[in-house]
Amino acid sequence: MLIRSFRLGDYAFITRIWEETGLEQTETETLDALARQLAWDSDLVMIAEYEGQVAGVIVGTIDGTRGYFYRLAVDPKLQGHGLGRKLVEALEKRFRQRGVTRVFIMVNQDNKKVLPFYSSLGYDIKEYITLSKKIDPESEVG
Repeated sequence: MLIRSFRLGDYAFITRIWEETGLEQTETETLDALARQLAWDSDLVMIAEYEGQVAGVIVGTIDGTRGYFYRLAVDPKLQGHGLGRKLVEALEKRFRQRGVTRVFIMVNQDNKKVLPFYSSLGYDIKEYITLSKKIDPESEVG
């Protein structure tokens, strides 16, 4: 198993993994979000390789001393081999190197099956209400 930074050639593999694990949005949204993150800090997009193949991905971002990660996904055929755990640990190490003191993750309330995994990594469940609104970057509010 190898954990490394994202390479452009990984895109097709990670979008397939996101699709197979139910994390895929529209291809345009996924590409745009990933491109923004890579432009901002490509070292926080990490890949797990298993037997030479892309097998998992995690995307992190930093806001001051807070780190966030999202879109953690491992190929369903390889789940349970520790790849997700290794990705989280590697990203946490990069966060620490950059002065992050607290890490947050958001889990869709319909995806409760992942909670024991995050709990095993030391994450506590906090109750927040997250509000979301999709805005069109082309329109202006007048």
